[in-house]
Amino acid sequence: MSFTFLNELPSPAQIQERYPLSEKLQELKKQRDAEISNVIKGLDNRFLVIIGPCSADNEDSVCDYVSRLTSIQEDVKDKLIIIPRVYTNKPRTTGEGYKGIASQPDPEKAPDMVEGLIAMRKMHIRAIEESGLTCADEMLYPENWGYVEDLLSYVAIGARSVEDQQHRLTVSGFDVASGMKNPTSGDFSVMLNSVYAAQHPHHFVYRGYEVETTGNPLTHVVLRGAVSKHGNSTQNYHYEDLIRLCDMYAKMDLVNPAAIIDANHSNSGKQFKEQIRIADGQKLSFAQQDIEINGHAIECRINAENPEKHFMPCPGLIRTVHLPGGNGVRVDTHIYGDYKVPANYDSMLMKLIVYDKDREAAIAKMQSALGEVIIEGIETNINFQYEILENEAFRAGDTDTAFIEKYFPEYVK
Repeated sequence: MSFTFLNELPSPAQIQERYPLSEKLQELKKQRDAEISNVIKGLDNRFLVIIGPCSADNEDSVCDYVSRLTSIQEDVKDKLIIIPRVYTNKPRTTGEGYKGIASQPDPEKAPDMVEGLIAMRKMHIRAIEESGLTCADEMLYPENWGYVEDLLSYVAIGARSVEDQQHRLTVSGFDVASGMKNPTSGDFSVMLNSVYAAQHPHHFVYRGYEVETTGNPLTHVVLRGAVSKHGNSTQNYHYEDLIRLCDMYAKMDLVNPAAIIDANHSNSGKQFKEQIRIADGQKLSFAQQDIEINGHAIECRINAENPEKHFMPCPGLIRTVHLPGGNGVRVDTHIYGDYKVPANYDSMLMKLIVYDKDREAAIAKMQSALGEVIIEGIETNINFQYEILENEAFRAGDTDTAFIEKYFPEYVK
């Protein structure tokens, strides 16, 4: 079978019993939940501000950041309710890379789900204790909800999760504010369908049980911008977008038609300073046609894998490592001589990035940089990277997500 069952995880009740939330903090959460609920329902004219880093993976740093928000909350308490983002699961678009403290509490060690669940819970409790602010988290894995259900005051459902049935049904059992992001395509209908599903009761299977939910009336939308088929960012927080959203809300059987504006992602083009403009209701200071291309960068992800065997991972002991260098060459890696590539983690060894004046020069520089890479002791996909760089379609920039299937079908049969 394709699954290897490694460990049976403790139940949410067991983890909550071992790491309980004090009665004092339970009362704090109850008060915060009520205030946030009143904003969503339109009974409180303050704004919600959900703020913080993309990934919460270091407890000391996270709690230091969250604690700095306490005095700010006091200063703006008549206008804003601050909800710190403590996002303990890291979405990975391709499935590769670090997946967050809940999966891997120590980024330098192998994944450990039990310790991850404990680390996730302890960090949330400490953040509340030290700041007096209950937090938000992204529900990447619906089955993990029980481990933090007594701690969170806000839950976000990401752009890639919002179309998933299990996410929608699970949110229907929440009793806290829950934001459903528009998908990366920007489709408002998909987003509002997810809100509809979550606001209504359901009967389904959850964590091995047959369950019923009552529906979550605090479910609402989050506008995060979109990405066109050409990869360009499109904003969706302007007046005309909100009018369209209101019209679509009115046509559906929904209550509490609230909206959160995500000032990052495609709304800002991931230009962090633009978030201030967006929060102030201003348009971006630049348009897509204003962007001037003044160079070209290429990234190769070198993995311990064999492309000729359907990209089968190739764990083992690395005997020797030599990395490239020079102007316009960057290497992000964690490997070294005598490093053992584990069998229970993703196979990526390094990111090799080059920059030059144009695509042709960047391809030439990447070929040269790859030629300097030495990794002895295990198989890698370096030769396959050369094949890609020599491909005429790639050299012309004719690439998309089906590139390998189209031009290298022998590797994916």
